[in-house]
Amino acid sequence: MNQKEIQEKIIQNYQSEEKMMILVFAQWCVNHELDPTELYIKAYPNQASNLALKEALDLTVPKEEAGEVADETLLGVLDLFGNDDLAFVVTEEIKNMKK
Repeated sequence: MNQKEIQEKIIQNYQSEEKMMILVFAQWCVNHELDPTELYIKAYPNQASNLALKEALDLTVPKEEAGEVADETLLGVLDLFGNDDLAFVVTEEIKNMKK
């Protein structure tokens, strides 16, 4: 592989992993009967239209069919991708659920 091919492979891997992170977020929301789009807009009001989130929503399953996504797992994945604003919104929702 030459340098350009390696860079392209790294970018493809990152994008694939980012899509998985978005899917974990979307499924967590579905499992907790929350609207993923609404939470995303709270975190990123200037990015109301997110194609990756829309694609992830198509891949989610009803909470009865889904495995559990632990709060800590979601927060860890968001942290890996530097989604601090979204992690903050999720943390607030977790606090609200525990009330």
